[in-house]
Amino acid sequence: MTSNALFAIGTLLSWVGWFFVLRTVILGASLLGNGPDLDKPRVMKDLGPAAATAAILLVLASLMSMKGGTAVGPGQWRFPLVWFVMPYTAWLGTFCFAMGAARLVQAWLALNGEEQVARFKSAGSWGVAVVIFVGLYIGDKTSSVTILKGGIVLTVSTALAIILLAVAALVAMALAGRAAATRGFARSLISQIALIVGSIVFGLPFAFLLITSFKEDRDMSSANGIVWIPKVQDTLPFFDKKDPVFEGTYQGQTVQGSIIEQHPDGTVRVDIFKPLAIRGTTFDAPKSQLKEVPKDAPIVTAVLNKVPIKGLVVENLDDGSQRVSILEPANLKGTDATFSPGDIQPVRHPGLRWQNYSEALSYLPPETNSGLVYLKNTLIIVIFSVIGTILSSSIVAYAFSRMNFPGKNALFAVLLSTMMLPAAVTLLPQFLIFRQFGWIDTLYPLWVPAFFGSAFNIFLLRQFFMGIPMELEDAAKIDGCSYFKAFKDIMLPQIKPALAVIAIWTFMAAWNNFMGPLIYINSPENMPLSYALQMYNSDRGAEPGLLMAFAAMTMVPVLALFFFAQKYFIEGVTLSGLGGR
Repeated sequence: MTSNALFAIGTLLSWVGWFFVLRTVILGASLLGNGPDLDKPRVMKDLGPAAATAAILLVLASLMSMKGGTAVGPGQWRFPLVWFVMPYTAWLGTFCFAMGAARLVQAWLALNGEEQVARFKSAGSWGVAVVIFVGLYIGDKTSSVTILKGGIVLTVSTALAIILLAVAALVAMALAGRAAATRGFARSLISQIALIVGSIVFGLPFAFLLITSFKEDRDMSSANGIVWIPKVQDTLPFFDKKDPVFEGTYQGQTVQGSIIEQHPDGTVRVDIFKPLAIRGTTFDAPKSQLKEVPKDAPIVTAVLNKVPIKGLVVENLDDGSQRVSILEPANLKGTDATFSPGDIQPVRHPGLRWQNYSEALSYLPPETNSGLVYLKNTLIIVIFSVIGTILSSSIVAYAFSRMNFPGKNALFAVLLSTMMLPAAVTLLPQFLIFRQFGWIDTLYPLWVPAFFGSAFNIFLLRQFFMGIPMELEDAAKIDGCSYFKAFKDIMLPQIKPALAVIAIWTFMAAWNNFMGPLIYINSPENMPLSYALQMYNSDRGAEPGLLMAFAAMTMVPVLALFFFAQKYFIEGVTLSGLGGR
């Protein structure tokens, strides 16, 4: 068995092992929650096999030969990744096999006999599809499968933090509980096909963004159309004797550069070229504090005197030609030859260029701490906007729905009329007010207005409050509750779905807010991610790989919010009257 196959098997075993680890956590959390509908004997029966399966699979994965892929340094941990480049028949067969296996697992976990029979029928249909597509793949003699190896390298502390966060999320989901319903085979099949097709159609732009974020520059455009399978240049570490690269420390951060001047006192002047944000900066340092590091020399092929050769590009000459140190054939190994760029071909393999992400962050100004300052500013805006919107809107909505005071209806009509004012009308007055307060180039104009309510949110919550029976509040008043206590303990718990929807809407609006920062923010240290992304587009728009990598990183929190709160997104469509009914 090849090393690539061993790597793929070990990776898949580790993935399934981690899945059973998370399942074990969910089952344990269910036992701790001890809900009224919990089938405790069944959970306890499933807990032991899940834990044992997780342990066995992870031990087997650790014993597999996992050589290759992303290198791991000391104090780092690699989550292995593997991908298969294969024809559509193999993909469809794999997909059908996975769906059939999932249906068998669902049949094993079925709540009743009727659901179990339906799941077995569905698994049988997927099995027939597997046989058909495997037959088509075997019949195509030109088909082949290529295995791509890689991994996500993390520090041990970062990996532990991610694992703990995932465990916490799964525990919360397990404690919330799940309801299972039996559906007919035909309806289930049609629904799945529709969802798959819709996911493919609407997921193509995101897939293009994600794939582009891992491409090299030469794959950004092609005469054959979009390059969906990126390739990376093969390289080897090379210590350049003519122009060595040194690593040192400058203003507390690790930098790489070359020595451009030596002083009589033993110090040298270093010209920095990494990180890219301070490229061209020079500094003086004792040579003893610098460490020589290798370059990544690209591997190329060419023809020398009608003999195919393979070598390393060790120097780019002033006339545009390149000096290549020959690696193959063996009788020419160690000799150098000069070629023009058109005479050499890069040696590449299918893979992902993870360096786009680190390079995208290295272009950011040093004062932004690799973009963490942008993230901090965005979280401040989002958190305070959500808190302010929920508090102010719910209080005002409660007053309009439950309290009687002179002019209530007239004030509510004035409130609703503000929804007809375009934002451009109030833009200048707001700017003048905030300038008078001295809030320009601060985050205050972006979240303080949230504490003054929103007309639409107030209207929505008012309608919810009015739909709650008055008897609940009357009973609370008889027991001695004040308006505030009745609002906090009786009314708010009744409208949790509406509050969750408003919180999600506000989160999305605050996260994507670009116009506000454009008007009020001047300095980079106060920019949120939306403004920083636009500025990054202005500076690095000619490098799509870096731009897409930075955009992908800004989308991760929003995607996480969607996957953990998609129930409330659907409720938001229904509650806002946009559900098509």
